[in-house]
Amino acid sequence: MDGPSSEDQVVQAWNRHRPYLVDLAFRMLGDIGAAEDAVQDAFGRLIREGLSEIEDERGWLIVVTSRLCLDQIRSARSRRERPHDSADIEAVAPHPAAVLASRGSVDPADQVTLDDSIRLALLVVLQRLTPAERVVFVLHDVFQMPFDEIAVTVGRSAQACRQLATRARHKTADASAPGRPDVGAAEHRRVTEKFIAACATGDLAGLTAVLAPDAWGYVDLGAGSAHRPPTVGSARVARNLLRYWAGATFASLPVNGQPAVLAFTGRRLDGLLVFTVDGELITSVLVIGDPRKLGFLRSQLAPAE
Repeated sequence: MDGPSSEDQVVQAWNRHRPYLVDLAFRMLGDIGAAEDAVQDAFGRLIREGLSEIEDERGWLIVVTSRLCLDQIRSARSRRERPHDSADIEAVAPHPAAVLASRGSVDPADQVTLDDSIRLALLVVLQRLTPAERVVFVLHDVFQMPFDEIAVTVGRSAQACRQLATRARHKTADASAPGRPDVGAAEHRRVTEKFIAACATGDLAGLTAVLAPDAWGYVDLGAGSAHRPPTVGSARVARNLLRYWAGATFASLPVNGQPAVLAFTGRRLDGLLVFTVDGELITSVLVIGDPRKLGFLRSQLAPAE
């Protein structure tokens, strides 16, 4: 029996790797449209190169996507522009207690409060970092890639990449500085990656597996939604998530130390999903769909002119 055609292989690679690559590119560029364009460009180069010539397609795509992002950041810098930096956001957002509070008899709706003082460090794209520092910081501190692999991407030695990462950390180390990036714990990164892969591809089994058996989900739609009951149980939560978000584009976004993702449809921000995690399982999903809160976030994520 003949194996899959070259076209089928590209489609399979696209489905397997695109969600991860868009997330990675977004964390570097801060613009979902630019991130999607960079990933599409990387796949175009993959097609021209030929999959049969590439031993590790995922690794190859990460390198090419990262280099495209690096080139774009450098280009913006040379024009004395910068990719949009939403690090100074002061947003209307769920209070951390809304995410961390115990489930029990507490109504999740009562836990959602407004706190204008909460700063959402949405992106690690900081003006204070050089392009190389930014790319190394994202690849290593956010996506936990080893320096030997990062060295291939940025065209420097592993030791030089370590120094770039160290400088980047020093520049963002002051917890009181506006826009300090929230990298999040390594286990949060793994959970978020599994969630993005499953939800973006409509994988019900994969999504259920990353949810705790007694996980609950709640949707904040703003006025009128305060008395909506939460959904309880991994299977029900997973089905509801896929009903609304299967096929969406996701970008990871730690919120006050909690793992979370931005959900885009047609390059438009349509939701902010904040997780509570125990080990490597999601125990709750708080979906922010309040038009007022999303409108504010959309204005902050709009690309710079």
